[in-house]
Amino acid sequence: MEENTPLITNDAVVFGLLMAILAVIFATSASNKPFWKKFYGYVPTVLLCYFIPALANSFGLISGESSSLYTVASRYLLPASLVLFTISIDIKGILKLGPKAIVMFLTGTLGIMLGGPLALLTVGTLYPEVLGGSGPDEVWRGLSTIAGSWIGGGANQTAMLKVYGPSPALFSQMIAVDVLVANLWMAVLLYWAAKPEKIDRIFKADSTAIYQLRDKIEKLRADILRIPSLSDTMIILGVGFGITGLSHLIADYVAPYIGENYPGLEQYSLNSAFFWIVVIATTGGLLLSFTKVRNLEGAGASRLGSVLLYVLIATVGMQMDLGAVLDNPVLFLIGIVWMFFHILIMLAMAYLIKAPFFYVAVGSQANVGGAASAPIVAAAFDASLAPVGVLLAVLGYAAGTYGAYLCGLMMQAISAG
Repeated sequence: MEENTPLITNDAVVFGLLMAILAVIFATSASNKPFWKKFYGYVPTVLLCYFIPALANSFGLISGESSSLYTVASRYLLPASLVLFTISIDIKGILKLGPKAIVMFLTGTLGIMLGGPLALLTVGTLYPEVLGGSGPDEVWRGLSTIAGSWIGGGANQTAMLKVYGPSPALFSQMIAVDVLVANLWMAVLLYWAAKPEKIDRIFKADSTAIYQLRDKIEKLRADILRIPSLSDTMIILGVGFGITGLSHLIADYVAPYIGENYPGLEQYSLNSAFFWIVVIATTGGLLLSFTKVRNLEGAGASRLGSVLLYVLIATVGMQMDLGAVLDNPVLFLIGIVWMFFHILIMLAMAYLIKAPFFYVAVGSQANVGGAASAPIVAAAFDASLAPVGVLLAVLGYAAGTYGAYLCGLMMQAISAG
């Protein structure tokens, strides 16, 4: 156990390190020096904010597993950032994005459901032992929990743990596969989010509605832009964290009530406090967008929201352990092949319906990453698009248990055959 202890265990020190990393990244990205201009022409800023903490975690400098920073960031900073992003959102503009966003989300769900059995079948021909085992140690049982996580989220993953009952040892290995493969895919999405035009040209996709929404919000910002005073900043933070506090208050009552009185709704994650926190925070921001509060965007509401979001990105990155792949390479191979089939199915559908890469990225992350990371990927395209990621992720919570259950049955059939 001693060798697994990170060099830095104090969360205050870890937080200071993460903030220093973010400061260096943004300082160099804003530099006019030729080297940095060329460097950031190839490497997106958001990817470094994610990947450098991951390296620090992988080399034992810090530990995402033992740190409480991700919990704090996801429960407090994420909801506040969503409020600050959504107070200036254009609801009609989001609706004009059309049905392709939903189609790509559902295609992502289908890709996870079919990708699991296809991956197990593919890797099983090379390593027949993954199709063996008995009782709780059967690999397919563990893979069903990944399906729950990748279609819905933690609650859906727990549901599959209860339904199919993998052993604790197998489940812990599956968590490592889940986190590493999902985060590697997120890194790829963040990279391409900085240059979606290249893929859109290949798909012959029409991104007009997306850019119109972005431009409309940018025009709003320009019209109401002003130098923020201390009062402006305090009001912005008060709105963001005030709605976040209200979200926690309501979630603390609603989630346990549903869990006790309507246990059947657990499959929709409606007994999850985090689900309600995200939904209520987003709804609160959307309601405020119809009031004069939306003028806070002129004083930098979304800019402060971006600060909170980048802190979250850094804490998400520190959850990733690149060395974990050495623990059970075959299981990670299944995970990588699984993600490959998911991606292949999504890209095929995007090409078929000429969907912009934004829909591919956010639709995939709404499945694989859920409400904690779908807004990150959406915001990597433009901060104003973060709510789209949340709205799609909520659908993932609803579909997660059903899709994962069917995926588990298919993987069971392949193992038995």
